[in-house]
Amino acid sequence: MLTFTQALDLVLEHAGNFPIPAVESIPLEQALGRTLAAPLLADRDQPPFHRSTRDGYAVDAESFSRDRQAKVTGFLPAGKAWQGTAIAPGEVIEIMTGAPVPAGADAVVMLEHVERSSDHILLAPDRILRPGENIVPAGSEATGGQSILPIGVRLGAAEIGLAASVGGSQLWVHTQPSVAILATGDELVTVEETPLPHQIRNSNTHALAALVRETGGIPSALPIAADTRESLRDLLLQARSHDLTLLSGGVSAGKHDLVEEVLAELGAEFYFTGAAIQPGKPAVFGRLHNGPYFFGHPGNPVSTQVTFLLFAAPMLRALGGQTNLSPVFAQAAAAEPMKHKPGLTRFLPAHLESSLTPTVRLVPWQGSGDLAANARANCYAVLPSDRESIAAGDPVTLLLR
Repeated sequence: MLTFTQALDLVLEHAGNFPIPAVESIPLEQALGRTLAAPLLADRDQPPFHRSTRDGYAVDAESFSRDRQAKVTGFLPAGKAWQGTAIAPGEVIEIMTGAPVPAGADAVVMLEHVERSSDHILLAPDRILRPGENIVPAGSEATGGQSILPIGVRLGAAEIGLAASVGGSQLWVHTQPSVAILATGDELVTVEETPLPHQIRNSNTHALAALVRETGGIPSALPIAADTRESLRDLLLQARSHDLTLLSGGVSAGKHDLVEEVLAELGAEFYFTGAAIQPGKPAVFGRLHNGPYFFGHPGNPVSTQVTFLLFAAPMLRALGGQTNLSPVFAQAAAAEPMKHKPGLTRFLPAHLESSLTPTVRLVPWQGSGDLAANARANCYAVLPSDRESIAAGDPVTLLLR
């Protein structure tokens, strides 16, 4: 059994050795959530002209600051180029936000900072104007041909907006990895079935499929495996055609926990068979001989989701060509005292309360099978293995989801 950091480091070591995934070209409108496979280049200087950032007056800063008044000789809205001569000392052009600053002007004074009378403006007594004020210089955001997004970036709304601004109507992205999902256990029935008193519905397959999609993969749900070697073997052989295999259940020490035995019979190499965490202590990581990597998640639903975020998600990101692989952590102040038994690193359902000073509190739960409590949470509080308590107001590390 490894510590949490040892287990994560081992996963990241393997994830860092993947070859570059295949690439394909897709339309911009299909790019959300995909991973960039070629740098995004600026097609021209950004901005392509000296751009006004305020509604106001384009001026020569030195002469206007000295004379503190000037004559308004024109008006320039966004989307138009100035057709007149360069601005002379003692003259200004009324200008709108986003418009190109005319030649002869090196600053924009805001409307709020002047008084206008007919065709003249007067600088307010308490204002000082400096060259460059309220202007974004041409090429200051990017120069033509410059890489503005590197390979390996997962495309969200901000990145898609940037691509659109430089004419990226088609983008080269990595192909998405396929992920086999295999839930095990005689107690499981499908979502559509009515379970008997001793049965439960298979929630793990659906949760893992959603997590795979969120992480950039394509899930492929296999039938539920019965607690027999034959059933497990047949389904694991089907999973070999995928890039990654995720199992849930059957990795503990019970008589029917056969996953590790069957994997070993198929020539699997195990990198760890437990991590000092809670929930998720029996988690398994390995690789089938000449086949895909696999993760064995404990059967309890919260354990499955936590261990996916900690270990499987980094591997899946690597398979999809992403460069930021690690789980996403943040910090917030404890809204109330938190206590736990030391010895394991614990990832407990918690609720991050957003404000100017974010706080977090634990969500009451009944253990790693409590899906309702897990749904009420929006993150996991990380309680370190060497501490018994965290006082109210102390910083708490959060695993984001």
